[in-house]
Amino acid sequence: MSAFLGRERELTHLHERYRSESAEFIVLYGRRRIGKSELIDQFLHTTAGIHLIAREESKNLQLRKFSRDLGAYFQDPFLQKNGFSDWDSFFEYLIQHAGSRIVIAIDEFPYLIKEDPSLPSMLQEYWDTRLKNTRIFLILSGSSISMMESATMEYGSPLFGRRTGQILLQPLRFVHVLDYLGEMKKAVEFYAVFGGTPAYLMAADPDRDIQENIEEKVMREDSFLFRDVEFVLRTELVEPRYYFSILFSLAQGNHSIGLVCNDTGLSKSIVNKYLSILIDLKLVYRRIPVTEGYKSRKGLYFLSDNLFDFWFSFVNPHLDALERGNARLIADHYVRPHFARYVGKHFEDMVMDLFDHFNRRALLPFVFTRIGSWWHRGEEIDIVCLAEDPHHILFCECKWQDDVDAAEIFSELQRKASLVSWHNDRRSEHFCVVARSFSRRGDCACFDLEDLAALVRRAAQG
Repeated sequence: MSAFLGRERELTHLHERYRSESAEFIVLYGRRRIGKSELIDQFLHTTAGIHLIAREESKNLQLRKFSRDLGAYFQDPFLQKNGFSDWDSFFEYLIQHAGSRIVIAIDEFPYLIKEDPSLPSMLQEYWDTRLKNTRIFLILSGSSISMMESATMEYGSPLFGRRTGQILLQPLRFVHVLDYLGEMKKAVEFYAVFGGTPAYLMAADPDRDIQENIEEKVMREDSFLFRDVEFVLRTELVEPRYYFSILFSLAQGNHSIGLVCNDTGLSKSIVNKYLSILIDLKLVYRRIPVTEGYKSRKGLYFLSDNLFDFWFSFVNPHLDALERGNARLIADHYVRPHFARYVGKHFEDMVMDLFDHFNRRALLPFVFTRIGSWWHRGEEIDIVCLAEDPHHILFCECKWQDDVDAAEIFSELQRKASLVSWHNDRRSEHFCVVARSFSRRGDCACFDLEDLAALVRRAAQG
């Protein structure tokens, strides 16, 4: 599988800027394993430039490595032999070669700042006085989201206001994974486990079923994914034990701050603080009812990455047994009996993504402007879509089950819809049920997996 899957929009943005005549300063950042390096390499396939990859090492070794790489690219044996003595000589060298369009992509930029905190100030001076007048196409990339934002975009940074564009690389959407796998049921199950992180999806074998992939690719003690969640967390977080407790609690279904506090024994102030950091790292997101504003006090918290959710749900609780080589035992006794329920809690997010995809091609009863979930006092609706002027509202329930009685679901959905306070006196209401398959369809729109696949094909034709 190509790690570049679904990145056409980002690549188009880069090419549009590359065709300009002016200097460009692009900040590219996102979580580890998300595909930043692959995007840079794909961009460089059709442009002139070099991908410089920083490492966690001393300043002298960093400069020596960049000297070798640039010397090889520009066929400069003198540079390869003598190298840069400091960052000033590095920037001077770039200026000498920026008379024509050239891409200089510096990957893992935070490693350079960590070793030399003065580097952003130096880059600011060179950009303001000389580089911005060249044809350089500079890309600064990094996996440490907080450091990339603080070093390049925050007001107090020397580089504030210098960037000409930024790309926060997001996980792949479900529609991209569906396009790759081709079959709806397989795509739902694979996405529920591996999520939209390209490196995790590449680790899976699409020619084998999901249970084989879980056992071999996630739960075997020698597999890449078995330890990667721990690796990412320990790399990003200074004191991971509280974070582990909070993430585990969220995976167990404790989505409010109060429930997390009760489950972990941590104080509300600590949970609030750590959740805020996890949100900044894009490991957790806050969801509010679709009819509420951002400041709503009804916010709930969920893991952003499906593999993290699967790992904390099924791997972390059984680490000792798995480390003794009992992957088959754990998979048979703990994963298989609960797998449909696990997939079900992610299915509604995949349907939301499909609805957003259909909405862009006007394949639903109306074109909506907001989509999300709704809940209030123990009642909840999986998906609610809203449109203003005129006011339309769509209520949808998602069931990762076969032989669903849609008429029964529709009746209950109508009852809950009456509880949703949103322009009740002047709205047009629409209802639908999504399931793997139906035993009986009701008087509302019903979409099984084949119906969803047919809509995806219609969207591709449009």
